Amino acid sequence: MDTRRSNRILAGIFAAVALGMVGMSFAAIPLYRMFCAATGFAGTPKIGPAPAPGGNGRTIQVRFNSDTNPGLPWSFAPDQLVITVPLGEDHLASYTARNNARSAITGVALYNVTPDKAAKYFHKTACFCFNKQTLEGGEAKDFPLSFWVDPAISTDPSTKDVQEVTLSYTFFRSLEDAEKTGALAKAGPHVGPATKEN
Repeated sequence: MDTRRSNRILAGIFAAVALGMVGMSFAAIPLYRMFCAATGFAGTPKIGPAPAPGGNGRTIQVRFNSDTNPGLPWSFAPDQLVITVPLGEDHLASYTARNNARSAITGVALYNVTPDKAAKYFHKTACFCFNKQTLEGGEAKDFPLSFWVDPAISTDPSTKDVQEVTLSYTFFRSLEDAEKTGALAKAGPHVGPATKEN
């Protein structure tokens, strides 16, 4: 009788561990994204409604990069390649996408900031990321964003040597396609106003 009871207890423990592991596998990506957003790890910028604090007289260069997943027949490029911005002040930038196909296609953009160590000082306050964007065949559309760079980047010993940060966006057909490439786990989260789906 004791052996049966012991076996049931052991089976129950193994079942609980197995269920826990399955639950953690589903939670891994969201938990990783929350960790990156909180710490700036893996090039994830800080995002949120916090207003720009005002400048300290210093500037930094922001470079803009664009990529399009091969499965999406769009052209996608920044409207400016690099701008010099005062630290602590709001700035606007934009990208343009064109659907090169004949029929309507929907895409979704992800982003990150490099170098990774500077990401926690890059605050994006509005963007088009994570929202489905539909372009008709041959249609082109501008996608604006707003951001500011924390003046603390120039006084932190680990980032005071950073003279340039790069904001990179990649358009995919879907978040599932982004997940297959590993880009979703590395992307920054979306918070705040965004361009609405067409």
